[in-house]
Amino acid sequence: MTKARLRHPRNTYVLYLIPGALAFLAVIAVPFAMNVYYSFTSWQGVGSPAWTGLDNYRTLMKDSQFWASFRHSLSMVLAMAVIPTAIGLVVAAALFDFVARHYGTRLASVLRACFYLPQVLPVTVAGIVWSWILAPEDGSLNDLLKAVGLGSLQQDWLGDPKFALYSVMGVLVWVQLGFPVVIFMAGLQRIDPALQEAAELDGASWWRRFWHVTLPQLRPEISVVLLWCTIAALKVFGAVYVLTKGGPADATDVPSYFSFATFFEKTQVGYGSAIATVMTLIILALAMVGLRFQTRAEESQ
Repeated sequence: MTKARLRHPRNTYVLYLIPGALAFLAVIAVPFAMNVYYSFTSWQGVGSPAWTGLDNYRTLMKDSQFWASFRHSLSMVLAMAVIPTAIGLVVAAALFDFVARHYGTRLASVLRACFYLPQVLPVTVAGIVWSWILAPEDGSLNDLLKAVGLGSLQQDWLGDPKFALYSVMGVLVWVQLGFPVVIFMAGLQRIDPALQEAAELDGASWWRRFWHVTLPQLRPEISVVLLWCTIAALKVFGAVYVLTKGGPADATDVPSYFSFATFFEKTQVGYGSAIATVMTLIILALAMVGLRFQTRAEESQ
């Protein structure tokens, strides 16, 4: 009886896994399996799918529009991972070392929340606001340029293929910056203050302390931010949909929107599924490689 009573609580732990397992099957596993199946078919969304084997993937490998959208997603990685990480490091260090030290931690916390605010805004709301700001006729940005005597710089920021991609990238930098700032400020709190004090006593400037002391200590946080933001950049959809819908002239098209348009606008469900499957596999491979490098870095420390 005693052994049975001791075993019973352990067996009940499995019950707590059932809701999560069911949710995983319903939301991720089953839809992904269906998507993979449809990627081997030709289907318009009605009737019975016709099995075509690898035809969709052969077509995809030769599709110049897909590769153009994939190149645009690399620009999104720059806007959502590389630039926010670099700026976020400096901003977090400035808030932690300067603002908190001279003006108090409360002000630093308020500023941190302000940087993070775009992360919690619905992407639709943020996109509509930025479309107003970047509007060609009565947009705030063009009005500001005209007011300060720089009217010659006015542009159709979202309607001109030369500027549309860079405009979307700028909006995504604004959206994504708060995440690295929050992560890096949390990481700065675990750094031993004695290291900074020793470097300061040796006459190291703030920049030298940041480069030689702060950055090496924040390697785990940098790895997490780069991996997380890169994955977010590869699957970015909402901002592109709200701001430009992939235009003008496919200048801001990305694989996620390309897949969406193929699915719902062209009703080529099989081909859209192939696009989504390829991007899912790329993201999974990237995540596995990133986690592997992160594990090795932690083991080496």
